[in-house]
Amino acid sequence: MNLVYAALAFLAAIVFVLVGTTRVGTWLIERRNPPIGAFADIDGARIHYVHVNGPANPDLPPVVFIHGASANLKDQMLPLRPLLEGRAEMLFFDRPGFGWSERGNNDNPSAQANTLAKLMDRLGIEKAIVVGHSFGGAVTAAFGVEHGDKTLGLVFAAAATHPWPGGATSWYYDVAKLPVIGRLFTETLTYPAGLFQLDAAMRCVFAPNNAPDNYGELASIPLVLRPAAFRANATDVAGLYDSVLALQPRYRDIKAPTVILSGDRDSVVYEELHSGGLARDIPGSELVWVRNLGHKPDWIAPDLVVASIEKLAGKDRDLEAVAQAVEARIAGDSFGRGRCADMPATDGELAPT
Repeated sequence: MNLVYAALAFLAAIVFVLVGTTRVGTWLIERRNPPIGAFADIDGARIHYVHVNGPANPDLPPVVFIHGASANLKDQMLPLRPLLEGRAEMLFFDRPGFGWSERGNNDNPSAQANTLAKLMDRLGIEKAIVVGHSFGGAVTAAFGVEHGDKTLGLVFAAAATHPWPGGATSWYYDVAKLPVIGRLFTETLTYPAGLFQLDAAMRCVFAPNNAPDNYGELASIPLVLRPAAFRANATDVAGLYDSVLALQPRYRDIKAPTVILSGDRDSVVYEELHSGGLARDIPGSELVWVRNLGHKPDWIAPDLVVASIEKLAGKDRDLEAVAQAVEARIAGDSFGRGRCADMPATDGELAPT
C-alpha cells in the first residue's frame, strides 16, 4: 500500500511540476507577444484585430485576411501589409481562440465566418476581397457561401477546404479536444513538448522553401502553445473533416470571382484535393499552380497573392506570369529533404462531390 501511495504522490508531483511549467511558460509567451491591435465584443467573445485604414482615394477595395491553424493575425499581416499599405483598407483578425481573441461559440468555420461578418459590420466594411490561408481557406469558403453580399472576391492560398481520404488528423489534436483528458493534456504536456518541437515543425510547414529567419518569433507562433489556444486549434483541426464535408456541396453557390493559389510541394494539405476541388466546385474560378512551392504562399510568394487581389479588383494581371517569376525565384529550394514528411499520394482522387 505504501508503494501505491508513493507512486500516486510521485505522479501528483510530476503533474504539479508540468502545470507550473505550463503556467510560467504561458505567462512568458504572453509577455513577449502582447496584443498589437484593438478589441471588439462579438456575441460575447472578445475579438482581437488590426484595422488599417485606406487612403482617401484607394487603389483597391477593402481586403480581409483569415489566417490558418496554429497561427494568428501576424502570419499574413507581416508579409502582405507592406505591399498593400496606402492602397487599400485592410482587416487582419485573430480567429476566435487564437492570438488574443477569445473562443466564444466559434467551433467551426461557419461560426467563425459569421463572427468576421459581424466584425466587418462593426468597422463599417460593407464588402471586401477575402484572403484565406490553410484552415483559413475553410473559413473563407464558408464566408463566400454564407455572406455573398459582403464578398467582392476570394483568394485561397494553400487552402484546406475539402474532405480527404480517411479524414484523419494528428493524434494529439484528437486528445487535446477531449473535455477532461484534453484539458489535463494541454495544461501539462503540450507546452513543454511543443516548445521542443516548434522550430522544426515551423520549418517543415515551409518546406521545401526556406522559412524566414526568426519566423516564429516575428509571427508570435508560440501563442498557440497556451492551453486554451491549443485546445481551440485542436477543435478546429480535428473537426475540419466534418465541417468541410457539410460545406462542400454549397461551394457551387459561390458567385464571387475566385483565385486559388497552390504549390505542388505542399507537405501540410493534399493540394490536389483541396485546390483542385475548389477549382472544380467554384464556377469560373482560376487555379494557379506554382512548382516547388510548399504551404506558405503568403510568405514565399506574397507578390502572387497581391497580384491575385489586384486581378479580383479588376486590374489587368497575368497570374501565370507572376507564378513563373516565383518559380524561378524558388527553383533551387530543397529544405527538409529527409527531415520533413511528404504528404502521401492520393492517386489524383478528388474529394467526393
